[in-house]
Amino acid sequence: MMRIDAWYLASARLDMRAGMDTLLARVIEVFGSAQPHTAYAFANLRASRMKVLIHDGFGLWLCTRRLHQGSLHWPDGDTPQVSLNQQQWQALTVGLPWRRLQADMRITLS
Repeated sequence: MMRIDAWYLASARLDMRAGMDTLLARVIEVFGSAQPHTAYAFANLRASRMKVLIHDGFGLWLCTRRLHQGSLHWPDGDTPQVSLNQQQWQALTVGLPWRRLQADMRITLS
């Protein structure tokens, strides 16, 4: 299993036809550089699909996620990047409202 110490979201939407080189260029544009043991996530316009570029310290991994119903809870374009912790990342990848995640892992309505 690869080690991931930090998770980031890019709020600007991405064309899902983008490949690894395009994603790496976008990571450098939005985040400044690709740091080792870091995951960078991008979503499509409807936020029903996500691509994740992971730098494992040796190379890059490209992962995809598609929801068949609903959409990912993606941030708006006000901030170009958002940092998540591991619990927020896990909630995001299954389509839960990760911004409402409490310290005790409860998800609240407000």
